[in-house]
Amino acid sequence: MSVRDWVSAVGLISGALFCVIGAWGMVRLPDTLSRLQAATKPQTLGLLLILAGTAVRLEPHFAVGLVLAGLFQVITAPALSQLFGRAAYRTGGVDRSTLVVDELAQRLRSGRE
Repeated sequence: MSVRDWVSAVGLISGALFCVIGAWGMVRLPDTLSRLQAATKPQTLGLLLILAGTAVRLEPHFAVGLVLAGLFQVITAPALSQLFGRAAYRTGGVDRSTLVVDELAQRLRSGRE
């Protein structure tokens, strides 16, 4: 096996492990906001590692598509997580007693939201 094969294998396996850890966090974490954290950060990193491991094995002009897919994931995952978190907060899906700082309540009271 060449160095390229090893780099690809490490990227694919570590990416898959991050995705499994994110899925495990989605099942095991107690509240909505923690689950959102598990759904975005390790899943995004896992996907980026899988895409990088795959890109190592492809021709450079095909790898550009993988870079675009990774960029799209990095841009959209945090924004969607933010929207889902706000929706859960507003519909009562968040236990507000567990929040250390509740900036959204302050914004909602002031009418800026």
